[in-house]
Amino acid sequence: MSKSKDQAQAPRMPQKLYERELYRLQAELVTMQEWIKAEGKRLVVIFEGRDAAGKGSTIKRLTEYLNPRVAQIVALPSPTERERHQWYFQRYVEHLPAGGEIRLFDRSWYNRAGVEKVMGFCTADQYRRFLHQAPIFERLLIEDGIMLRKYWFSVSDAEQERRFRSRLKDPMRQWKLSPMDLESMSKWEDYSRAKDEMLVHTDTTESPWFIVEADDKRRTRINMISHLLSTVPYAPVTRTPLKLPKRVDSGTYQRPPRELSQYVPDVAQELIDDQQSRK
Repeated sequence: MSKSKDQAQAPRMPQKLYERELYRLQAELVTMQEWIKAEGKRLVVIFEGRDAAGKGSTIKRLTEYLNPRVAQIVALPSPTERERHQWYFQRYVEHLPAGGEIRLFDRSWYNRAGVEKVMGFCTADQYRRFLHQAPIFERLLIEDGIMLRKYWFSVSDAEQERRFRSRLKDPMRQWKLSPMDLESMSKWEDYSRAKDEMLVHTDTTESPWFIVEADDKRRTRINMISHLLSTVPYAPVTRTPLKLPKRVDSGTYQRPPRELSQYVPDVAQELIDDQQSRK
């Protein structure tokens, strides 16, 4: 679905303002994390949307200062042969959080409503069963105390194409592209219809979808993170003050000679010397 004229022409968020607000939000995320850990809460955040819509980069900023033992990213590969013959949601259940944990799903069980439906990787019966079972599955998670948040990243066709072309030229980001990603361009309307039908069946009062306008990545990150924080009733946790102990030096320890150990080469010094020699 392409953006409206006003949305497409919205000015990009200024860099300094973005960086200042992002850092403030990241500090709040740390506070939220500590509350979740202390209270034994469970948070699941689902990131879905078009290819190249900025899901991964948003997750990266969201987790930058979080404890990886508390906040873990779940990005599952294609299902194995065994997993293809399980109950569809089974492979995702084992990645759900325990008390005091956060799980961020970089794509989720909604693969069935998107790529599997459009690319013919599931049968019509499997697809219909998913649309019926997904709200039930999510209701069970919520009833058990899991805080579930679902975000759909919406990017215009023009901006998606621009990002694809940029990745094609960038050797550091070419790995982000696959033949299936490129094929999504020719199936734009098919994915749009699949998304619309998915929302009809799974955008419920208990577990709503939140749409994130994603043409400006700075706005995307700020808007998504600030919204997530606004939906979690966290509060600052009082931590026991820490004090560094005095180092005990008995005077008897002697470090082994350096030549007995293998050190990595000091490439940094070589670069410094080379730069100085060029001046």
